[in-house]
Amino acid sequence: MRSTFSTWLGLALTVLNLRAAAPLALHPDNPHYFLWRGQPTILITSGEHYGAVLNLDFDFRKYLDTLAQDGLNNTRTFTGAYCEAPGAFSIARNTLAPEPGRLIAPWARSDQPGYRNGGNKFDLTRWDAAYFQRLKAFLAHASQRGVVVELNLFCPFYEDSMWLLSPMNAINNVNSVGHVARTNVYTLDRHGGLLAVQEALARKLVTELKDFDNLYYEICNEPYFGGVTLAWQHRIADVIAETEKALGVRHLISQNVANDKAKVENPHPAVSIFNFHYAYPPDTVAMNYGLNKIIGDNETGFRGTNDLPYRVEAWSFLLAGGGLFNHLDYSFVAGHEDGTFVYPASQPGGGNPVFRRQMKILGDFLRGFDFIRMKPAADVIAGGVPAGHRAYALAEPGKACALYLARDTKDKNAPTGPQAATLQLHLPAGAYTAEWVNPRTGQVDKRESIRAAGDITPLASPAFEEDVALRLRRS
Repeated sequence: MRSTFSTWLGLALTVLNLRAAAPLALHPDNPHYFLWRGQPTILITSGEHYGAVLNLDFDFRKYLDTLAQDGLNNTRTFTGAYCEAPGAFSIARNTLAPEPGRLIAPWARSDQPGYRNGGNKFDLTRWDAAYFQRLKAFLAHASQRGVVVELNLFCPFYEDSMWLLSPMNAINNVNSVGHVARTNVYTLDRHGGLLAVQEALARKLVTELKDFDNLYYEICNEPYFGGVTLAWQHRIADVIAETEKALGVRHLISQNVANDKAKVENPHPAVSIFNFHYAYPPDTVAMNYGLNKIIGDNETGFRGTNDLPYRVEAWSFLLAGGGLFNHLDYSFVAGHEDGTFVYPASQPGGGNPVFRRQMKILGDFLRGFDFIRMKPAADVIAGGVPAGHRAYALAEPGKACALYLARDTKDKNAPTGPQAATLQLHLPAGAYTAEWVNPRTGQVDKRESIRAAGDITPLASPAFEEDVALRLRRS
């Protein structure tokens, strides 16, 4: 009883404190980045596979403590309208695949047995108070640990096995709705009565979570699969925006646009974050930079289990001008919420304590600049990038430059082993301090003072194996 009282007291105090705080927003001086708690913010993380709330066996407090200890500030979680079966996508110990009877969803269980994965069916007209208590406790603890939560409302059903587990499927609820194919669930005209359920869920979530400042909503994960229509996405965005307007609050809304890259056409006015998956090389940043909104890469994977491709993806994306990066980290599972699970070589992605330290190095590197004053500066790099490598730069003209040079991890002919480069940099005239930073260790491998004449300035890197970063400041 004392423990329960303490939990509720902590949650109540957190909510009271948050009511005075403005939610995460676009930075008014540079909307490619965030403003949070009065500070310019870039979101960088390596987080679990989205089941922290819906999976009752997952200790989200230990997980969030680990993210904070590792210097990371973002996590992505699903609501429970979607879950997966064990073995989906060959993921070992998948947090999105609760054990039988261990799924908690926004809707209350009925008195009728028969849910596909254990327990009673769901009643889509009633809310589960225990679910919202758990969700709020998750957000409150994340807030205390300095972690921003992306709450992903919906997800397409990639296979029938996933649709068979959803509370929205007619076989799993007592409301006689959802007698539709999985490809019709997220439509405006073929949904089998589910649109009203989805709108009600969006309103309920937005209302319950109105006081949290460490939150933004993503409409739907990977809506380019499974028959999700753009009109339906816009309708859910409207519901979120209209509900929040009546409540007198405004949280950012994210739209997941595409895998890799795509140009956003006719964006919904309520959407402020455009997220992509597997966005290497980060061409999509330049394609959409003119939107003057956040461009994010909020899922990685399917490139092996080694750190290199995902570290290069993270650095490249953010040095190209992105404002958000979320690596999908499979070392977080129930029973290993400290991120120490050793997954098999067949796992469709990576993540581990060493990689999370590398993401902290990336965050520290960027936050060491006045990045709000910076913008992509491909023209700084006039030449000298070795064959099989790519380089990206951000610059505050005349004051500072952040540059990243790496082996192209998608170029099978890229050279391996020790490399060095003499970059030809277009710099305004003046004196500069150059520091070459090792992205794996955070150490400065070379430091020197240089003077630019106002045209092309050569700058030699130290030897590096895979990648190297340059911190260049006006002296």
